[in-house]
Amino acid sequence: MKEPERLLESLVTGKISRIGQLEISLSENGFILCHREDVGRIDLQQCQVDDAVEIAKFDDKDRYRPLKTAPTLRRGWKIFANNSEEASRAIDAIYPGRLAVLHTFKGGRLSTTSLRETLNRQSGMYRVAAKISDEQVDALVGNFCRSDGGCLRTILWKRDERKTVPSAKLPPEKFDPAADQMGKGETCIPLLCQEACNLLVAACRDMVKMEGAASSAP
Repeated sequence: MKEPERLLESLVTGKISRIGQLEISLSENGFILCHREDVGRIDLQQCQVDDAVEIAKFDDKDRYRPLKTAPTLRRGWKIFANNSEEASRAIDAIYPGRLAVLHTFKGGRLSTTSLRETLNRQSGMYRVAAKISDEQVDALVGNFCRSDGGCLRTILWKRDERKTVPSAKLPPEKFDPAADQMGKGETCIPLLCQEACNLLVAACRDMVKMEGAASSAP
């Protein structure tokens, strides 16, 4: 058994059975995964582990989900997994890389990268993203990364080398691995964010370009 799978099994058997919008339960033959809002429903579509990629691809309105940790996971399904390896594979398809990051975090080996460092190492068309102001960062991160409609990851990175909070517009719970980012106050396996994602970097670039276009307009 690989370490992330071992971690998953220990968490679930220890009664921590939620990660993001997923509910994981033990069955006689392994694990059952479903949407947290679908617990108790008897009309769910029965799916296999290999269906997880498609489940995560579109929301309930068939819109593509570029950010897999956005709180837009579609409902109406349940996945049967025979063992922790299959359950981990399904979770990794829905929330790519998050179990491995959690394992590294639990082992005290997870390193984080500040937003400024991430932006400063960009090249090509994304190099301009590093010109974003602190005020713009505060506004952008406060909206883009919010758990309600933005992203369910718990932010571990800082804004800069001074350890500035990424955005004063986000609540303290956004930076607390023990907090339920769904806002339900339940005990959850956290989706950890160790550095700004590519989508946030692109959003920083777009904000800088937009501000530059506005300032140069006659």
